[in-house]
Amino acid sequence: MDLDLDAVGFGDALRAIAAERLAAFERHATPLGELRAAAVAVTLVADASGRPCFVLTRRAERMNRHAGQWALPGGRLDPGESAVDAALRELSEEVGLVAEAGSVLGLLDDYPTRSGYVITPVVVWGGADPRFALDPREVAELHRIPLAALLRPEVPRVRTIPESDRPVLSIPLDVADVHAPTAAIVYQLREVVMRGLTTRVAHFEQPVFAWR
Repeated sequence: MDLDLDAVGFGDALRAIAAERLAAFERHATPLGELRAAAVAVTLVADASGRPCFVLTRRAERMNRHAGQWALPGGRLDPGESAVDAALRELSEEVGLVAEAGSVLGLLDDYPTRSGYVITPVVVWGGADPRFALDPREVAELHRIPLAALLRPEVPRVRTIPESDRPVLSIPLDVADVHAPTAAIVYQLREVVMRGLTTRVAHFEQPVFAWR
């Protein structure tokens, strides 16, 4: 059943529904093989109007890889770290939001990237009044994107490219068109948490500019 975001709002009811649906979701894990492990924090927060949102960032232009691209806070796992540990650490390092393990609501499917990583998305409850402090070396912008934007009729956009036989996924948002892997992850957030569906996304392709 689709969530009525206006009725649920941002608070204990949304947190309970999200946790329940993520607990019931049978996630797919991807064996690493020669790929490296990474994690991102899919962070649920409220905006100034109290609307349920997720945190989206734009990477700094001076970064060595994927500079200027739209992303979720995250990065590779340090030795001995779990995906949850890494996601919470990166959330703190990149945008200054400190969250404890108890704020983790669940995990989505792993997403293997063209650049050599397996990303584990960790859904985190960031609270109604989060305090951010961006690290300018890593993050150029932070936006709170209303979850309702993921329910627009034009979401998602799927197209084909000559370089791959897999469909390319993107999501049009007010700030920009966001592509996979970020688009795939937040699309699955919509399907699992907001619609109560089991929808897989690892088969969606990234645009060629994100392959490196």
